[in-house]
Amino acid sequence: MATYLDAILALHRAAAAADDRDPGWLRSQAEASASPRGFRSALVESDGLAVIAEVKRRSPSKGDLHVDLDPQVLARSYAAGGASCLSVLTDVEHFGGSPADLAAARDATELPVLRKDFTVSGLDVCDARLMGADAVLLIAAALDDAELAELHALATALDLAVLVEIHDEAELDRALAIDADLIGVNQRDLDTFEVDAERAVRMAPLIPPNVVRVAESGVRGPDDARRLADAGYDAVLVGESLVTAGDPEAAVRAMRAQPARRLDG
Repeated sequence: MATYLDAILALHRAAAAADDRDPGWLRSQAEASASPRGFRSALVESDGLAVIAEVKRRSPSKGDLHVDLDPQVLARSYAAGGASCLSVLTDVEHFGGSPADLAAARDATELPVLRKDFTVSGLDVCDARLMGADAVLLIAAALDDAELAELHALATALDLAVLVEIHDEAELDRALAIDADLIGVNQRDLDTFEVDAERAVRMAPLIPPNVVRVAESGVRGPDDARRLADAGYDAVLVGESLVTAGDPEAAVRAMRAQPARRLDG
């Protein structure tokens, strides 16, 4: 039976297959673009639980979250609340995002920015650097072993931080096999889009201490943030609850107040 993830990946893989740009030329353009900001270091240097605050217009499962969202205004609110980094959806079809949203959010603050999208090709990685992203997302469930290793190596060569997203022990093993140093545990099942609030807690002890740990999805407020910090997470990536908050600055600040473990480098 087809799932949300199947449909999204089919669209992105079709677009990648139809993209006839020269990979070597695109990589050279990416290498010549402005140097990325330090995404991983911003998380490591946080004096409490780091918040990666997301600019997200809509969700495939919930529809529109913020019809009149202004990426610059929202990004400034997040920064004022103490967010360490931003995450910006650039998927157009399913999330209503765009590269323009990422550029606008990044221009509004000094915070490093993750391109949140379904990365399936080297061209996607180069595009992330070219549109101004400082980090790229690689979803283990969306890539085979060779793709995961190849795209991780390319992003690293382009000085992009790489958030490798996992859901279970098998995917954690795959992430560690490519020496991922920034791992996100997504509590949302990408087949059903349901949230398992215990997944991140269960996975935390299995992630090596030198890896920056990020909990993703289902973080609704300070209580969830505290529970995840207590479980050993360095950061939370939060979208829907911040986008829909009446005061996103205060919402970020409340999550930032949670203590977190200290990680060296």
